[in-house]
Amino acid sequence: MEWNSQLHQLVNHNDDLKRLLEKGYAIAIDSEHLVVRDIPYLDSEGNLKTGAIVSKLNRIDRHRVSQVDHQIFFCGSHPHEMNGQRIANLGGGEMTITLASSDLTVERSFSNKPTATGAYADHFDKIENYVALFSGPAMTKFPESTPYTFREYECAGNSVFKIYDTLTSRAEIGDLSAKLNEDVIAIIGLGGTGSFVLDFLVKSPVKEIRGFDHDQYHVHNAFRSPGALSEADFGKQKAEVYQSRYDNFRYNVILTPKFIDETCIDDLQGVSFAFVCVDKGSSRAGIIKLLIERGIPFIDVGMGLQRDNGMIGGMIRTTYYPTEHAAEIAEKKLAPMADYPDDVYRTNIQIAELNAINASLAVLRYKQTRGFYSDKGNYFNMLFDISDSKNIGDNDL
Repeated sequence: MEWNSQLHQLVNHNDDLKRLLEKGYAIAIDSEHLVVRDIPYLDSEGNLKTGAIVSKLNRIDRHRVSQVDHQIFFCGSHPHEMNGQRIANLGGGEMTITLASSDLTVERSFSNKPTATGAYADHFDKIENYVALFSGPAMTKFPESTPYTFREYECAGNSVFKIYDTLTSRAEIGDLSAKLNEDVIAIIGLGGTGSFVLDFLVKSPVKEIRGFDHDQYHVHNAFRSPGALSEADFGKQKAEVYQSRYDNFRYNVILTPKFIDETCIDDLQGVSFAFVCVDKGSSRAGIIKLLIERGIPFIDVGMGLQRDNGMIGGMIRTTYYPTEHAAEIAEKKLAPMADYPDDVYRTNIQIAELNAINASLAVLRYKQTRGFYSDKGNYFNMLFDISDSKNIGDNDL
């Protein structure tokens, strides 16, 4: 039997998964969970049903895994004894998590900790325990039923990541992350704030990230961007440096050394959301005009900094332009559309922490628009005051 490559690699490096497979369990990997299908059980009326056990995976490295805890999820109703009583000593309750397999629906969680040791030795020990509890009554009443079907199922869940997203499965937020899956994001400007926006979005499941910046990577850029320093990067295009930095993390990151203006229609074809991270007002004007004309919602970021009594103060701005109100918000002239030579920010003061805050607020606002984060304010403009750490929002159109 030829197993798909992900399961094959895990079985070759994890003896507990190999034992499950060799015993005949129908195992697969789905959205960073171990799934054991074809589990017979009895419903409340004594009918034979078939469910699936779902268990979180903890990635040790690319090929080795361990169990997260003693709990499982179950695709099916609550299993019952032959006398019609619910199987006892099963904590947990009704809940749902998102799996890639469209035919599987998690309905509840169960918790049955071994009393002797307080923990299962491995996945084999864990699955064997739950199968004995769930399937024992069913196999007694229906001798032909068995969890040992030796069936092969595809490992589900195509991912944009080249490493496994165990964070989403551990946090049980797969349903929320899925809201970002179809977005094609453009990041215009990969300077201080833009590079942090890129870093955050690389770690999100958006379908594609396009980045644009025609400048070179110099020493000052290293002081206000995330990632490790390589002296060989100095003098290269920023797009080239960041492309290399994130190539081993995920697919569909396309960074181009190009200046975007209002003529670059083709570059934004198919883009569903954009971040404008430029520090020149004159450049911003053309970009905003292009995005509004193309009907692309976007967030523009910026800083207004000045020295006061020898210290730096000022505001960090995050402005959201939804498609239906973009022109109206543009008329408010919240974002500078001209260049100011005495702007403190333009003197290359190294303020990575402010770039990171600006990027964080921008990505948080984007995720709010997609229903990932709660959004009680529905602000189109936010100002963060560095001096007192207050965030002021405006939703009055």
